[in-house]
Amino acid sequence: MSNASPAVVTESAYLTLHYRLAGADGTDIVTTFGTNPATLMLGQGQLAPFLEERLLGMAEGEHKTFTLSPLDAFGERNPELLQWVSKATLDENSVPGADYKAGDLVDFAAPGGGRFAGMLREMRDDAALFDFNHPLAGQSLHFEVKLISVL
Repeated sequence: MSNASPAVVTESAYLTLHYRLAGADGTDIVTTFGTNPATLMLGQGQLAPFLEERLLGMAEGEHKTFTLSPLDAFGERNPELLQWVSKATLDENSVPGADYKAGDLVDFAAPGGGRFAGMLREMRDDAALFDFNHPLAGQSLHFEVKLISVL
């Protein structure tokens, strides 16, 4: 019989776990429960940093649920991130000839070779209104974790 303590999650731990991220109403956004567990290494960007923070210090075998306020998750919605983009800029920095509709997530080329995305809210002949907030900004979330193993 062993008296060894269970392994604990550290900043560079390799984990196998089930997790679920759900909206405040309980609707699943993503879940591994009922399917294969996820295997990941902390600090590699596989989970959002605020989710990784909740895992630190958890012991192998633990099962926890966290409620995250918008500030603890993807932040509050920022009205300054609602911006009009000229039709010329849209055509130049997105998929040429695409037939975008309100509700589409549009991927843009950014200066320096990066990419960013915005949700199309309104399309006019000469411009389009985009919301560059994260789609989950302003929402409270539930994060459930069942930690299977820690290496």
